[in-house]
Amino acid sequence: MIRLLRLTRTLIAFALAGLAAAPAADRPPNIILIVADDMGWADLGVQGATGFRTPQLDRLAAEGTRFTRFYVAQAVCTASRAALLTGAYPNRLNLQGAFNHTSRDGIHEDEWLLPEMLRARGYATGAKGKWHLGTRPKFNPRRHGFDEWFGIPYSNDNSRYHPTLAPEMPPLPLQDGEEVTELDPDQARFTRRFTDRALAFIERHAARPFFLYLPHVMPHVPIFASEAFRGRSARGLYGDVMEELDASVGELLAALRRLRLEDNTLVIFISDNGPFLSYGEHAGSALPLREGKLTAFEGGVRVPCLVRWPGHVPAGRVSAVPFMAIDWLPTLTELVGGRPPERRIDGRSALPLLLGRPDAAEPHEHLFFYSGTALHAVSSGPWKLHFPHPYLTVAAEPGKGGKPSNFGRLAPRAITQSGVDGIASRHGYRVEQIGLSLFHLGDDPGETRDVAAAHPDIVRRLQAAAEAIRGDLGDSLTGAKGAGLRPAGLDSSP
Repeated sequence: MIRLLRLTRTLIAFALAGLAAAPAADRPPNIILIVADDMGWADLGVQGATGFRTPQLDRLAAEGTRFTRFYVAQAVCTASRAALLTGAYPNRLNLQGAFNHTSRDGIHEDEWLLPEMLRARGYATGAKGKWHLGTRPKFNPRRHGFDEWFGIPYSNDNSRYHPTLAPEMPPLPLQDGEEVTELDPDQARFTRRFTDRALAFIERHAARPFFLYLPHVMPHVPIFASEAFRGRSARGLYGDVMEELDASVGELLAALRRLRLEDNTLVIFISDNGPFLSYGEHAGSALPLREGKLTAFEGGVRVPCLVRWPGHVPAGRVSAVPFMAIDWLPTLTELVGGRPPERRIDGRSALPLLLGRPDAAEPHEHLFFYSGTALHAVSSGPWKLHFPHPYLTVAAEPGKGGKPSNFGRLAPRAITQSGVDGIASRHGYRVEQIGLSLFHLGDDPGETRDVAAAHPDIVRRLQAAAEAIRGDLGDSLTGAKGAGLRPAGLDSSP
């Protein structure tokens, strides 16, 4: 009799769990946003990856839509993430470059972030991975919309593993909420640990809408793979790292299936910017696109984008309609019926594009590409106009063994320089200059053939658009002062 009662209770518990996980008709979708760090456009199997396999990401593409002209707002960590979570160009927020352990500024408390919008709509919100929007306590993810956070506050090279500045770096902190729980954790376990925390979050919140933000640390240099994945790929350590990230995506999809949440979960996979090309065998690829991280060329700002939501986002579709990371906040706000930000943003809803509606138009007539406060390029449809600007390109042979190109010939004083020259010196780049140049991305995605002389009307139209945005966001290359800028958050405490 006792065994029968126990069996009955167990069956009832399983039934109730199944009912809780079953999506209600009026329940908004769960949202999982996965962000790789420095993954190249060509680091997907379906986009030409060689030497390693990405079967889970390829499956995500097959079961959803692959967007081949998805852009980040700037090709560097902090700026890219600021745009992703606020819907605004990062220079509007005065958030440029990449914060480190000395940074006193961060995301302003008055900005309305994606997790804040979703939490106000009743979502459980969790972040597992790299934050990079401010190091001081006032900038902690828990104070900007996340119920939970487990991860690191800035990039993993800001540690004893920095390729050129290791002696100057403090121990890398791993935080759980607002508490530092470890110093210099084993980076080979990052992907595994963030995946485990993500899976636990999904399990705990299966009965209510949830937003899981999973900004992985990998494959940002220094790269590490767990013992289970080391030596598995034909592409060396970088391939091992990518195969482990791919397996992580597979585990998340399997959990959704097991919990009967697949049909009511929107899964988004992107990268924060293009590959860190100077690191050679430890970097990804953006081919056939030009250049990579830290540039406004396609290889720096065009990144992988896969979106799956069964029954809503068309399966097996490939879309070349351009949109940008600034569009996710307004898109998801419209999707869940959330409250839009009171402060001005630059993104626009791409929901019709996401859902594959036949009347879906491009969200933007123009997309603008800044490097810090300098306007480097503007695009419209297939056209992209670069303004005269300096840019970084690999100095010599790409780096090996986790060191940047030209590492052995770097002068000790050079790596302490600031600005573009300093970045070039620390990471093995050289500085080149491009003049006013027009490219047709449909015919020339590698931005190799300047056709400005043949299309003066297009050049004039894009120059006019640039002049308007300079009045709003400024442009340090021309000395323009923007009227629409607002300050970053600042922590002036010791």
